[in-house]
Amino acid sequence: MIDRCRKIRADILAISHKSGHGHIPTCFSVVEALVAVYSTIRHDPLRPDWPERDLFVLSKGHAALGHYCTLAEFGYFDVAEVERFGGFDSRFGCHGDRLKVPGIEVSTGSLGHGIGVAVGMALAEKIKGSGRRVVTLVGDGESNEGSVWEATMVATDRGLDNLTIIYDHNQSQRRCLQIPNPGERFAAFGCAVSEENGHDVAALSETFKTRHAKPHAVIAHTVKGYGCKTLVDEVFAWHRRSPDADTLARLMEELDARAV
Repeated sequence: MIDRCRKIRADILAISHKSGHGHIPTCFSVVEALVAVYSTIRHDPLRPDWPERDLFVLSKGHAALGHYCTLAEFGYFDVAEVERFGGFDSRFGCHGDRLKVPGIEVSTGSLGHGIGVAVGMALAEKIKGSGRRVVTLVGDGESNEGSVWEATMVATDRGLDNLTIIYDHNQSQRRCLQIPNPGERFAAFGCAVSEENGHDVAALSETFKTRHAKPHAVIAHTVKGYGCKTLVDEVFAWHRRSPDADTLARLMEELDARAV
């Protein structure tokens, strides 16, 4: 799994360099969570519209490049197609479009909205009596939006035991309004709560497999920019920056060394 995650990060770096787009540090913080999701949910890359598939919603839509590279790694399309990321007339926009990209279930980007759609999807599946699960990944900065907590309140009120909320606790808001105790918040809203090392695929996978009698919030403790020391040390400078050729080579070396 370590090699698989390293491959996805290398693809993110190379595509960001080539395209001039991409939120690299926030993509890096969720790679293990994405790998764990697609290692545990029911899905078929050859049939992305399979009616019995589980559903994943990337609520923090600015991590779209990380999502694309993960989908490519799991066989939804060739990663070479993603090299046109953010380009004119590319289907791989800076936020995922469900009408253009196989594996994208919801078009997201406006923060705080993806979780609400995920709750609606989970409620629909529960009403239908299906066994499908819905997983959504939210960011800690995004969670300053009241809609995140309104959606969580609906989820617990409706007893959506088919919903998993992954909270990317990468401290992205530490210069403004950081939520210091997200687990306590989700528990107060009525969720079952687990706290995991967000860079441990095995631990996350086991947690995702566990079913609860109510919505399950998984607090993934992550490091923004994880995998490259430069990104971790200069996280705010790299928020919306793409590497030039020399910097790309240096970041790849750090990635090969698994520097954190």
